[in-house]
Amino acid sequence: MEVCDTKYNMDIKYKKRIRLKHFEYKGRYRYFVTICTYEKITIFTDKSVVDHLLDALRIQSRMYGFKILVYCFMPDHLHLLIEGKNYESDMKIFISAYKQKTGYYYKKENGSKLWQINYYEHVLRSEEDTKTVANYIFANPVRKGIVEDFTQYEFLGSFEFDINET
Repeated sequence: MEVCDTKYNMDIKYKKRIRLKHFEYKGRYRYFVTICTYEKITIFTDKSVVDHLLDALRIQSRMYGFKILVYCFMPDHLHLLIEGKNYESDMKIFISAYKQKTGYYYKKENGSKLWQINYYEHVLRSEEDTKTVANYIFANPVRKGIVEDFTQYEFLGSFEFDINET
């Protein structure tokens, strides 16, 4: 299954489980999350849309107890590197609430869906370096040929540190 499926078949009787079966997604864990736009439509090139989504991300992350270590709005998907602040930080509820709030706003403003139904997440293991994952995310617009240096890309950053010091 691709990270961002372009079609969602409602006729499938049993969906493939994409979350870890015996993991609660609660606590002080780090996650690399990718959320794709509905049907991979290019949306995140409009600064006013991204600014609104960033404001919502800032508010929702505080409400649900998450640090936004890195964000990167690519034209048709969002990458996040997040970390729970406490033992009650629930990643599934946080991402669900963020998608619902921003999806509602977007549909009201634009008359169309914003997000695909699901998302991809990777729970970082203790030996996985946060800086390495952050640099991987920052390199995304460079790999896609959008900019030559990630610092030139206006739709990425961190709520926790200065990205120019990575």
